[in-house]
Parts: sequence; structure tokens; C-alpha cells
Amino acid sequence: MHTETTHVMVDLFVFLIAAVVIVPIFHRLRASPILGYLAIGVAIGPHGFALIADVESVAPLAELGVVFLLFTIGLELPLRRLWAMRRLVFGMGSAQVLSAAVMIGGVAYAWGNSVNASVVLGLCLALSSTAIVVQLLAERGELGTPAGHTGFSVLLFQDLAVVPILFLVPVLAGDAENVVVDLLIALGTAAGAVLVIYVVGRRALRPLFRVIAGTRSAELFVATTLLVTLGIATLTGLAGLSMALGAFLAGLLLAETEFRHQVETDIQPFKGLLLGLFFITVGMSVDFAAVADRAVWVILSVVGLMVIKGIMAGVLARLFGQPKTVAVQVGFLLSQSGEFAFIVVGVAMTLGLLPGDVGQFMIIVAGITMMLTPIVVAVGRRTAAAMERRGGLGVPRLSDDAHTGPDMASAHLEDHIILAGFGRVGQTIGRLLEAQKVPYIALDLDAGRLGTCRAHGLPVFYGDASRRDVLQHARADHAACVVVTMDDPARAARTVATMKQAWPRVPILVRARDRKHAADLTAAGAAGAVPETVEASLQLAAQTMRLLGMPSEAVTPLIETARDDEYAAPTPILGEPPEGHAKT
Repeated sequence: MHTETTHVMVDLFVFLIAAVVIVPIFHRLRASPILGYLAIGVAIGPHGFALIADVESVAPLAELGVVFLLFTIGLELPLRRLWAMRRLVFGMGSAQVLSAAVMIGGVAYAWGNSVNASVVLGLCLALSSTAIVVQLLAERGELGTPAGHTGFSVLLFQDLAVVPILFLVPVLAGDAENVVVDLLIALGTAAGAVLVIYVVGRRALRPLFRVIAGTRSAELFVATTLLVTLGIATLTGLAGLSMALGAFLAGLLLAETEFRHQVETDIQPFKGLLLGLFFITVGMSVDFAAVADRAVWVILSVVGLMVIKGIMAGVLARLFGQPKTVAVQVGFLLSQSGEFAFIVVGVAMTLGLLPGDVGQFMIIVAGITMMLTPIVVAVGRRTAAAMERRGGLGVPRLSDDAHTGPDMASAHLEDHIILAGFGRVGQTIGRLLEAQKVPYIALDLDAGRLGTCRAHGLPVFYGDASRRDVLQHARADHAACVVVTMDDPARAARTVATMKQAWPRVPILVRARDRKHAADLTAAGAAGAVPETVEASLQLAAQTMRLLGMPSEAVTPLIETARDDEYAAPTPILGEPPEGHAKT
């Protein structure tokens, strides 16, 4: 027992040392941290320096990384939004799995595999890597973009497809009887488990967390969050579904409660550490010595698999109404194999359905496609951007000369307002501008919001306002002002920098998170920056004084004086510690 514990501690120590050394290097190179974790796995694994020889000993911990990742995604995806995604989840998702499975299985059969083995290979390789794709999208804040939305919908269906695929493996190996009955029982058990979790979870989770929150114990709150996440994941695992799907369901249920933000904060450290461990184990599974022995076939198989899956996903995205640039990105996003292939191929080899050499070869191919994913996704993003610059964007664009309002075409706009972002803040400003007959153009990256706005005749276009070519189409050189309302601080800063570099005389007003953020944006060139925290506190103070009976004529000058003091004060706002001091 003592020896086993020592081995685990040594393995974790090696993981942490390697991560501390290698990941910052990739960060400095502005490469995805996932590449760093994959490189660590190659270096320390049994096929590298063999610092860790047994991958299986850390696999359970690595799987928890995927579990926590799907849990946090569920927290950010309310049930009403999931229901709105049903066409992509079940329609495009099922079409992608079946079409890719047929194509890949056909190739496998043509190369001499049996029919049953080809079916298994086609089905398991048709699935993509939820962990890698979702993490890449999350790193760049692209889960809410059309490409991220579509890709995640397909990945969600793939997780649902785990049950029938796992059931088929022993059936195809001739190790099961009463196929139809057993399949119906398995699917019924899975569906029943999901229904029970949903019904009980909706009734029980909010009262449970209210009780726990009432204790004011941070440790107990974290423990309850872990209990709910791992408990529901375990239940779905016992029902034959993936644990990741159960964690996603737990996140969906908690997303509807008032505790979601605290839960997300508490779970973040566990997710980051364990997900990094998962990517490391993927790197450890690739045997480059075996790759070298059959380099040509490995390369052809990797390229062939990614091309087949990429083309199928892209074509289906177009058939389901996505623009060309979104379809291209989706194709690159879903072109790799997934972590589930390791499980299915392993089971198939154990049952004798796949020969050992074929199974090992496919595991190597699957692992390499996953390692290439960060690079491939970056290529897809650049390809889509190049298509957009050439006019290939399939959603309303400023260069279409579409009307942006009554008798107002983009090619003839003068002294107009550009709204960078059209969420709640942008829409409020837009309504005020429209009431005063002030011409404006809004730029936003949310395709769902775009469709709704266009249906109401609003002058909203798909475009990244931080890019010069998009701003050029919006005739930024003829604009009276640019108002940046987006809630992404990095993109807001890039928008200010782009405007100041290209059109320094056009004033820029920016929505800021707090006073420090406002100061940074002002220093970058914004003519004005409005911190939400300051304005919200002033408005609350004004309403409080009016509630106490003070007349508006007395409240208004007090608030204006306080506003001037807040923006001019050299000392931090109450509750914000000076720089260099931690909050308590």
C-alpha cells in the first residue's frame, strides 16, 4: 500500500514539474497550452524518457479532467438554450456520426478489415475529442460563436452516441445474445437514468445548496459541489452513459440556480489541473518508435482520417444553414479522432474483434490527430478569416450594401455611430440613437442574436470590431464616434488599439468593467470609458436617496459631484485594494 501511494505521488510530482517547466514556454510562444501538455506527455511517457511507465495508473484522474470540463460548460448553458440547439444536436449530430462512420468504415473494409471490425472502427473514429475542442474554444472565448455553437452541438450528440456504440462492440464480436432485447434494455436504462437525474436534480439541488450556503462554510460548499458533480457523473457511468455527459447534466441543472457563479469559481482549479493531466496522458499514448517504423502509412492514415471527417462536418454544416466560413471552421474543429477511440479499440482488441497490430496502429493514428488539433484549428480559423476578407462570409456583411435602416445604405453612411457589440448595453444605446434618428451600425459575433436583430430590421452585421477590415466596411473613417460595448476586455482593448492606429481622429467611447479597466482603456486612446461598477453604485445611491424622500433636485447635484470625485480620485474606490495588495 505504501509503495503504491509513493508511486502515485512520484508520478504527480513528475507531472507538476514538467507542467511548470514546459507550459510557460508554449505560453511565451503564444501557442495553445494544450500543445504544451501534449509535449509533456510525449517527453515523460513510456515512449519518451519513461519517467512514468504506467499510463493506466493516472488514467482515472485524467478522465476527471474531462468530467469537470463538461460540468463547467453545462453551467454556462441554460436548459432553454440547450433546447434551442436541438436541431443541431440531434439533426446535424446524428448525420455527422452516421456519415463519417460509413466513410471511415468503408475505407477500413477496403484495406482488408472484416465487416464487423470496419463497423467498429468507423463508429469510434467518427467521434471527435470533446475535451480538446471545447478547451480550445474556451481559451479564445469562441464557444458562443456560430462555429463554436455548431461544433459543441455535434460533440454533445457524440457523447449521447457512446451507449449504442459500446453495446455494439460485444455484439459484433459475437459475445452477446438477444441483441434487440439487450439494446432496448440498455437504451431504456440510460434514458431512465437521465430522466431521474433531471427530475430529482431540479427539485433537490437548489434546496441542498441553500442549506449548505446557510452554513457559511466555504469548505463545505466546495465539497458539496464536488459531491454533486462526481455523484451524477458516476450515476450516468453506471447507466452505461459517459461520465462526462452526467457532469454536463449536473452543470445544466445548477446553471438554473443562483449558486452557479460561486460553483464555477470553486470548480475551476480542479478542472484546469485535471484537464491538463488528461492532455498529458494523450501525449503519453503515442509511440513514435512505432510511428517511425510505419511512417508513410501513419501519415496517410492521419491525413485521410482528418480530411474525411473535416469535409463531412463542413458539408453538413452548410446543409444545416451555416455560412461558408462557419462551415470551414466546423470542419477543422471536428476533424480529429476522440478520446473515446482509445476505449472502444481497447475493448475490441480484448474481445478479439480487432487484431493487436491493427488496434495499436489505430490508437497511434487517433492520438496523433488529437495532438495536431490545436494547429489544425488555428489553420481553420485563418482560412475562414481569409475567406471573409474575400467576401465569402455567408451572413449579412457591410460590404453587401444591405440597408442598415430606413433609406440608409452602408456605402453612403456619414457621421454615423458604430456600436462594437450589440448585447444588452449595445441594444439600449441603439434604441436611444434610433429614437433620435441618429444613424448607426452595430457589429456583433453572435449569429443567433444577429438573425433576431435582422428580422426586426435593425442595422446589425456579423463582424469582429477589433479587425481593421471590418471597421473599414463600417466606414469607420466617416464615423462620428465608435462606442465599444462588448464585455470581452481583450477584444475591447484590441478595438481601441485598431481604431487609434487606423483612424486616430475618430473618438472612441468604451464600456469598462471597473475603474482600473477604464483607466487602461483611456490610456490606450479611448476618449471616454465608463466603468460599470462606478455607474451602478451611483445609480443605486441615487435611488436610495430618493426612496428616503430626498427630492430629485437635491439628489442630481450630489450624484454629479460624487461622479466627478470618483473619476478624478487618485485613491482606489472603496472595496478595491491598491495595486500590489491582495483582496481580503
